[in-house]
Amino acid sequence: MTDSRKQYLVPMIIIGALFFIFGFVTWVNGTLIPYLKIACQLETNFQSYLVATAFFIAYAVMAIPSSYVLNLTGYKRGMAIGLIVMAVGAILFVPAAQSRNYNLFLVGLFIIGTGLALLQTASNPYVTIIGPIESAASRISIMGICNKIAGILAGLIFGYIALKDADVLEQRLLTMDASTKEATLNELASRVIVPYYIITAVLVFLAIAIMLSSLPDIDDSGDDTKDGNKSPMGKSSVLQFPHLILGVIALFVYVGVEVMAGDTIISYGKSIGIELSTARFFSQATLGCMLVGYVVGIILIPKYMTQATALKLCAISGAIFTVLAIVTSGGLSVAFIALLGLSNSLIWPAVWPLALDGLGKFTKIGSGLLVMAIAGGAILPLLYGSLSDAWNAQQAYWIMVPCYLFIFYFATKGYKAGKA
Repeated sequence: MTDSRKQYLVPMIIIGALFFIFGFVTWVNGTLIPYLKIACQLETNFQSYLVATAFFIAYAVMAIPSSYVLNLTGYKRGMAIGLIVMAVGAILFVPAAQSRNYNLFLVGLFIIGTGLALLQTASNPYVTIIGPIESAASRISIMGICNKIAGILAGLIFGYIALKDADVLEQRLLTMDASTKEATLNELASRVIVPYYIITAVLVFLAIAIMLSSLPDIDDSGDDTKDGNKSPMGKSSVLQFPHLILGVIALFVYVGVEVMAGDTIISYGKSIGIELSTARFFSQATLGCMLVGYVVGIILIPKYMTQATALKLCAISGAIFTVLAIVTSGGLSVAFIALLGLSNSLIWPAVWPLALDGLGKFTKIGSGLLVMAIAGGAILPLLYGSLSDAWNAQQAYWIMVPCYLFIFYFATKGYKAGKA
């Protein structure tokens, strides 16, 4: 057992660094939404939440192609390619900021999402299958800690750079003449240029480091018909695994609610009268709650709690916190949105191993389908933005309740579908 752990310790450290990058570029979106709404003078919430849509829709478009790329390149080279693609997207933020072109920002976000789709398709199953399946949720929880620490840092850094004086700036913009307003908005947009130069350089460096590393490839393409119920005996298509399909749906709605909890909370706080100078820290509260949940998962899974049990508890608490966020008001309502981070923390690490269990040679394509489900982060927040324009930002959170109920179904029956 000790030797086995040593074998995947170095790969875990390398993948942990990748998950840190995932977290940094993903969770900065929560700050980019209110920032770009000001800098690009967007008129509606629907427009501003296109930030999440452009980023996460790349997963739907590129997840399956990513699976085929990995079949050709293997995990290691696939990860390096993903990092280079992300670097291309990051460098596009420079001309986007210089021209204050919202569409170009969205293109950059889509390209970053494309690179992440390839990285996620490789890294998540890698963590799942590199060690015992029953402790996969614990390993993914460790990756989640790397991800959320990066997210907290991203929000703090970009919040300070982009939104430190946003409240005063918004008031000043109302009284400025056209030329002064244009110059002020150009200065605001230029604040992200240096950070994205740095992000681009880090991504290129990591791509080179991955290629030069000792990260081993895992061969999951062989004959998987030798270990009873764990093998895809008689299966000719990945679509013949009902538990995987239900897992894809569960992951779709989960990513939707996770992104809403993390990316809408700043704008929600502003909508109920909280200044941006305070609200810009709310995403860190959500991520902090997720961090606590990951630590709990590492301690409890699988020694004291199964992955399925953790998933049930997360789904139930998520539905409860959502309802409480809707029926309360002020800072208490915001606190319940932040607590959704605790509910969301163990859903991702529990769904992946439960959905991929027994896929054998179909693991890469199954992973591709699960990564495709990350598009829930593109569609559900956009729906939330539309509903918040039509109703209000608080009542729009009702769309999260049925999402948690479906996750509860997957945790009770869905993950066992077709395994009898």
